[in-house]
Amino acid sequence: MSYDRQQDHLSALGKKAAIPAGYAPEVLETFENKHPENDYWVRFNCPEFTTLCPITGQPDFAEIRISYIPDVKMVESKSLKLYLFGFRNRGDFHEDCVNTIMKDLIRLMDPKYIEVTGLFTPRGGISIYPYANYGRPGTRYEALADQRFAHHE
Repeated sequence: MSYDRQQDHLSALGKKAAIPAGYAPEVLETFENKHPENDYWVRFNCPEFTTLCPITGQPDFAEIRISYIPDVKMVESKSLKLYLFGFRNRGDFHEDCVNTIMKDLIRLMDPKYIEVTGLFTPRGGISIYPYANYGRPGTRYEALADQRFAHHE
């Protein structure tokens, strides 16, 4: 069985793709979830995430963890990788990175639920681990977001 990437309008998958020079949410692509009637988790780990401190311009390093319950659309992993690489030359605080990533993915695919965690390596002797989540309002996923947020470590 072969996959027709044209069917889902995927431009980066299976091709050489340029790494964005900066923040580029337009590189994100989706494909159709073939099981929207099921609730299931999709998790991405990006252990080599980098961004710049907006004050000093020095690099910050993190592992970005993204977990979501898809609805109709799912994010294509190569486009996500290119998008995350685009933060390399962007100056944002750690908390801003996590919230920006989450909001861009919500706009892109309208998931039932999503959470993004940044495990930033220490600078100046302090590690920062920002966490943001979202559950679709008016659904049981909103309650899931409240529950997971309340019990987050």
